[in-house]
Formats: sequence, structure tokens, C-alpha cells
Amino acid sequence: MDKIEPLFPEIPAERWTLLARMAALHREWNARVNLVSRKDIENLEWHHYAPSIAAVKLLGTGGIDGARVLDAGTGGGFPGLVLAALCPAAEFTLADSVGKKTAAVADIAHRLGLKNVFVRNARVETLRGPFDFVTGRAVTAPAAFLALVRRLLRRGSRHALRNGVLYWRGGPPAAQPPVTPQPPVPPEPTPAAELSLEEVLRDPWFAGKFIAHYPV
Repeated sequence: MDKIEPLFPEIPAERWTLLARMAALHREWNARVNLVSRKDIENLEWHHYAPSIAAVKLLGTGGIDGARVLDAGTGGGFPGLVLAALCPAAEFTLADSVGKKTAAVADIAHRLGLKNVFVRNARVETLRGPFDFVTGRAVTAPAAFLALVRRLLRRGSRHALRNGVLYWRGGPPAAQPPVTPQPPVPPEPTPAAELSLEEVLRDPWFAGKFIAHYPV
């Protein structure tokens, strides 16, 4: 975390301690369940934690207090588990259809004492809202993701950002099972705001990667 912390002076010291404990638990679980590619586990903090933490530049450290947030397709808990540690006054539902991953994420949240985290082993299609925000990280194309989660969102503007979707886009999307027949592809949406991860993290490795905000 030493490389990341100077980039986010707005985050209190105790949150960094919590994130360091979380990273240790991620490594422990990753030896059993492939939460992060084992080829990339040495870069866990920089490639996975740092992009998740970057959202505070959009949300602020208290900008979503009282919000209900769904992390759809949470995988190993990115970005939802990290954001839950940074935003203790918001409620996070972390959903994924892969039981091994949700079991790992639930255990990490429990061992860290994150009372604001609720883990669901379920497909997004089966969930009920409303949520103020839905987050997703390279789950599918942005347009398809928005079409999937829009019904779960509550309209409003009670927080630092207007209610909507925060989507981590750029880079290869996660592998998805084939769908037959293929549904029509919606047109690419235009975000209301985008945060360049390359600029925030000051590293060309993140070139072309953004956090996009799509309000409802």
C-alpha cells in the first residue's frame, strides 16, 4: 500500500491499516480460490486495489454516506469490498454467481468486521433493488451492463454524485458464458463523467482505463 497511500491523502490512516489486512486475507484465499490471476497476485495492490480506491476521487470519503450500493459481478471483491472498507457509512451488497468467490469474499468481510457488507451468491438478474449506485469492473460491455442493472437503480441525487452506475472500463472484459441467441447490442452510452486511472495513479500501465459514471 506504500505506493498507493501518497496518492490519496484524503483517506484516513486507519483505512489504510484495514486495507493492508484485507490484502493479506486476499492472498491467503487466493492460494485456494482463483480470486485474482495467480500470475498477477504479486501486483494485487497496484492492479486491483489501486483502481478500486481511485473511486474516492469521484465519491469523496463521505460522499456516499447512507447510500445502498450493489457491486454486480464482484468476483474477488473488486471494487465493492475495497470501497466498503473506505466508506463504512454506506451499505454494500456484493453479488456474484460463483459460489467459491462469494464464500471467500464473505469470509474476508467477516474477519475484518465489515458490518456494512452483505454478500449474495446470485446472478444479477435475480436481485431486487433499489440501490443508489451499482458498480461493475470489466463485467461486460458498458451498454450491456447498464441494460442489466438499470432496473435496480433508484433515481435521485442525495450524494456526492447523482445516483447511477460506476463502471470500471478498459482492458479485456471478464470471460462470459456464451448466450444463444445473442441479444441486440445497445448503443454505447455516453458517461456523465470519466476518471482516468492513468492520470490518478500516474502510471501508463492504466492507459485507456477509466471509471465512468452513468447517472439515472
